Parts: sequence; structure tokens; C-alpha cells
Amino acid sequence: MYPAVSLLGPRQVGKTTLAKSLGGNYFDLEKTADRVRLDAQWESVIRDKQLVILDEAQEYPEVFSRLRSAIDEKRERNGRFLVLGSVSPKLIKRISQSLTGRISLVELTPLLASELRPAKQNDLWLYGGFPNGGVLDSNMYPFWEDDYVSTFTQQDLPNWGFPASPTVSRRLFKMLAAENAQQWNASKIGRSLGLSNLTIDSYVDWFEGSFLIRRLHSYHANISKRLRKRPKLFVRDSGLMHFLLQVNSFENLFDQPWVGYSWEGFVIEQILNSLEAKGRFFTPYYFRTSNGVEIDLVLDFGSELWAIEIKLTSNPSEGDFQQLNKAADMIGATRRVLVSRMKRSVESDTVLLCNLNRLLQELKI
Repeated sequence: MYPAVSLLGPRQVGKTTLAKSLGGNYFDLEKTADRVRLDAQWESVIRDKQLVILDEAQEYPEVFSRLRSAIDEKRERNGRFLVLGSVSPKLIKRISQSLTGRISLVELTPLLASELRPAKQNDLWLYGGFPNGGVLDSNMYPFWEDDYVSTFTQQDLPNWGFPASPTVSRRLFKMLAAENAQQWNASKIGRSLGLSNLTIDSYVDWFEGSFLIRRLHSYHANISKRLRKRPKLFVRDSGLMHFLLQVNSFENLFDQPWVGYSWEGFVIEQILNSLEAKGRFFTPYYFRTSNGVEIDLVLDFGSELWAIEIKLTSNPSEGDFQQLNKAADMIGATRRVLVSRMKRSVESDTVLLCNLNRLLQELKI
């Protein structure tokens, strides 16, 4: 459908491995030799019928205008170029300037629950979804995470032009992990680091653009209750969050007072990433009033509105569902879902009480 596709995602998620498995002519544009080779062979490369793979394309900005010219010369040819990148804001800016309407954007996420055996779900929660982070080999945790955070803060961010020092970057990342599943308060973080809330917001934009942080916005329904409007912040990979907060085992995770927030963030990320991977069109929110009526995740599919509450229990109570129903009535939700660690499901046309795997099946993902 498009002459080019941009495959986005965090470092070490497997973009290069996936791209190379497709075959084609591969160029790593972080390497001077590959940039010189691409420049020298440009005419033959764009005429070749092979897929052209441009890795870390944001490091070679000149390529975007050349891509536009090559695409426009033969606009009817689809699937010619695969553009890879890890820094969303920088890459998206280049794309919007040169390739709007000519390229499709696809995000590659860490491993999903649907890609692993159900018995691996606890490992996925503890270690996160990066292939080398421990979910496939527990001996890699937390050493891989330590290397990842060090590389990100000491090399990647400075190379991308991030204005803070590596020490501040690492402290900020740890503070963001401690704020997981909480309403975002830039002033609170700013006071701890001696920086303004505007500066902190701009820094978090970098983390979000690097696919490490997600800000979930509040759902605004036409109701009389006063609503909380600040977004909630989540560390997208649970393994990185657990490493930053010094969790070293599944037993240790359950000792933490914030374990429920960890589970909430994990489930939300699995739902959203799985929906996006299947190409579903939706908008995610959370909902909360000033007097504490809340819904962890609201999914707006346009024709349907799903209210999803997440509980870290294998035996949810009737009161849990009553609270969800009360909040769902306030926004007019057409489907009400209580996700827990229960084994059996209870369901009707509008209600579903289930575990994560059953919900992913219900969403047809």
C-alpha cells in the first residue's frame, strides 16, 4: 500500500534482526562506510527490485529528500524501502518534512504475552519483553538492563542531543520508574532535580519518544463530577522498571508496596501494544474523578467504549465489579471488563471478568 515503511521502536527490540530476515539491500546509516556506499550506489540501489533497508536513518538526514525523489519517480511501486529508527521525534520530523503520504509507520514492541506460552507470563512481567532482558534466559537479568540503561543515558541520549548529563538522565529515569502508574507531576520531579517543570516535561518527551515512557491521557466525559485531567505516566517495559527499582526476583516483587501498580502498567502495555500490532484503530485513556471513582483503562474504538479495571488478585470481589460498573455508567461504557489473575472467566454481552490472556482473545488479538 505504501512505497516505504518506517519500523520504529526502542533500542535492542529486534528491528534490525527482523529487517535482515526479510532479505534485501541493507545499510546501517550510523556507519560512515555504509553512508558512503549508499551515496555511491544510489542510482543502482533505487532501480534494483530488492527491498532497500535503511537502518538508523535519522543519522543521515540527507537520505530523506532523496527517498522522496526516488518514490515520486515511480510512485506506483510499493514496498521498496524499509526505514528503521529508534528515536521517534527526530525520525518523525524527517518523515513529516519529506515523506508524508509516502510512508507507513509501524512500531515494533518488546515481546508480547500472545507471543509466549501462558506459563511464561510471570517471567514476562518480571523481566519485561526485551528478548535479551531475561524473559528467554533469566540469567540475563539484571545485567542486560544495567547495560541498557547505561548505554541509553551515557551514549544514546548525548548522541541524540539530549541536554542533560548522563547522571541526571539516569536519576530521572529512576524517578520516573518510581512514579509508574501515577498521575504525572513534573513539578514534583523538578524540585528533586532542581529543574523547572517545563524542563522536566521536555526531558520526558525524549524518554517518551525513545519508546521507554508512555503518558496515558484522561478521558473527558460530559458528566458533573470534577475530573482529574493530568496524564498518567507508565514505564513501558516492566523489566526496566523493576531493575531501576532494584527488584531482583518474583518474590521480591510481591514484597513491594507498589506491586499492584506494576501489574497495572504491565497489563495496560500488553493490551495497547497487542492492539497496535494488529492494526486496530482506537484511542486509550484512563478515567478518574476528584472523589476517587476511576477506571484504569478506557478504550475508545469509535463504535464501542470499553471500561477495563485491573486487579492483582486471583479472586476479585463483587465490590470490585460494582466499583467498575459505577464508573463505567458515568462514561456510558458499552463493555465492562475486570482483568485479574483468575483462571475461569465470567462473561455476558456487556460484562467480562477474566485474566489477561482471555481478554486478549476477546479483543481478537
